[in-house]
Amino acid sequence: MSDHEGSVYLIDDDAGVRDALCLLLSLKGIRTQVFASGESFIEAYRPDWLGCILSDLRMPGMSGLELQAVLKQRQIPLPLVILTGHGDVAAVRTALKNGALDFLEKPFEEELLLEVLNNAFRVERERRIGEHERAAASDRLANLTAREREILTPIVEGKQNVQIAAQFGISPRTVEVHKARIMEKLGCRSLAELIRKIS
Repeated sequence: MSDHEGSVYLIDDDAGVRDALCLLLSLKGIRTQVFASGESFIEAYRPDWLGCILSDLRMPGMSGLELQAVLKQRQIPLPLVILTGHGDVAAVRTALKNGALDFLEKPFEEELLLEVLNNAFRVERERRIGEHERAAASDRLANLTAREREILTPIVEGKQNVQIAAQFGISPRTVEVHKARIMEKLGCRSLAELIRKIS
């Protein structure tokens, strides 16, 4: 998996900024897709898109903050980096509080831009890995019997075999057998791993 899997979705109403950033990023081996407005990005967006969004804060029509609200509402999970001019401190604070990953103040250093984008790609990669792991864990949970699912809850809550046995009117040995099967089916080697996988 390369560091730059996916694209930077660049949203800026200034054609000069779009062209300059597009050229710079392409020279660094980073794919870009450009949009002149938040509206055009939302219209074009596909759920299989990977990467991050680099959006200007102040644009005619949908502003960067309004775009952020729509992303949240539509559950578009791509990390958002805000491009801003001077004097937008309050708006930047609002964007960060609402989940923007970072911001860049124009004019910005090339190194800083690349650092921020690399971080956004890393965050996106980790999110996808987490999603994949949760989906896999959910598939494995579906393989548990009804009794194993019942017993899983008190196991994760940290209850001892004797307590679980008393709760379900079975022997501690039977609890131990169920626990071993649960661990095997979920591919866990320790209780800590089990708790992490299903939390």
